[in-house]
Amino acid sequence: MQINMDSLFKDLRVIDAASFVAGPGAATILGDFGADVIKVEAPAGDAYRLLHGRHRHDYNWALTSRHKRDIALDLNQAAGRDVLHQLVAQADVFIHNFRADQLERYDLTFDRLRSMNSRLIYAQLTGFGTQGPDSEKRGYDTTAWWASAGILDLMKPGVSAPMFPVGGVGDHASAMSLFGGIMMALYQREKSGLGDCVETSLVANGAWSNGMHLQGAIAGFDLGAVLEEKGYRSPFAMIYETSDHRFIVLVSPNPEKEWPNIARALGHPEWLEDTRFESIRAIMKLRDEVRGMFQSAFSRMSMVEVAQALDAESISYSVVEKIADVVRSAQLIENEVIVETQSEDPDFKWTVANPIKLGSATLRPVNDPPQLGEHSRVILQELGLMPETIDQLILDGVVGSQS
Repeated sequence: MQINMDSLFKDLRVIDAASFVAGPGAATILGDFGADVIKVEAPAGDAYRLLHGRHRHDYNWALTSRHKRDIALDLNQAAGRDVLHQLVAQADVFIHNFRADQLERYDLTFDRLRSMNSRLIYAQLTGFGTQGPDSEKRGYDTTAWWASAGILDLMKPGVSAPMFPVGGVGDHASAMSLFGGIMMALYQREKSGLGDCVETSLVANGAWSNGMHLQGAIAGFDLGAVLEEKGYRSPFAMIYETSDHRFIVLVSPNPEKEWPNIARALGHPEWLEDTRFESIRAIMKLRDEVRGMFQSAFSRMSMVEVAQALDAESISYSVVEKIADVVRSAQLIENEVIVETQSEDPDFKWTVANPIKLGSATLRPVNDPPQLGEHSRVILQELGLMPETIDQLILDGVVGSQS
């Protein structure tokens, strides 16, 4: 039997008071599976809305704000904090990325909200954790996930500076962790009847993502130092350029077994008769020369020819896909990784699905993200506020509303 994702979490109410990407991303996944997610923004709006202001709906905002209702609240006013407290009192999950001083100022500490709602799951996303000298430091995935967790250190050529990383990668990875923590707390609540505090950080997720190499450093193998001295040198795990200036990533987990396959795929079976390459040990002693041989062969073949040759020999590789091709990939569309929306906005005809699939569930249709304060009045009505009270909150600037 199939169920619609609209109904899977239909009884869950989530207050998304976080900003930018990682925290709101966890709320997005809950919304994808049917939760009623209320996005709380300041009257000026989340700055994330404005990253690409020339679009009617900023595409970053659209990706992370689908399936959400929106209320604009001024938490600097007591009346605004009171409205948020009323929302929390009826909620299952509260997601935020406020600093400690903001939590005190806005009266949103875990103990305070738990006193209002003992079943509340209180989910906090930080840059660097809640303890230590960097706990109050502003964190983005570029700084906390990429840089502070050591990932960038492994991506620099020799002793030169690494390339500046692309944004949002660590944010989305961290959103998955926060979502998983929320689900653990909800499962625990089923048994105990009580909510809990869930916490994760960008730097913790970066360290987990970089865990193999950090564990190596703990054991005395510092890959960063090795790469500074020697760089990536194995010809069997390398990026090569084709004749049409595309790039492929070759990854051979078993070079000894796959050496004959690679030689045949590259059109050089004579390499197998060359006494210099009689063993993998001998090949690796000449790794720089072999890497040059591989590149020379790849440079005479187009990307399509390379793919066909490597596929024929069952060699592990991937084409370094261009972003514009990824969003049109038949493979990703067929597997509902890239999904069509119901939006009329030409910039939001398609979107990226969250990576979780449930065999018994169908996808929830995606519509436009909410406008700032689009649902303020309706949400306040659901709290039981009288029309004249709502009008006064809007007039006083406590609440921002589209109507």
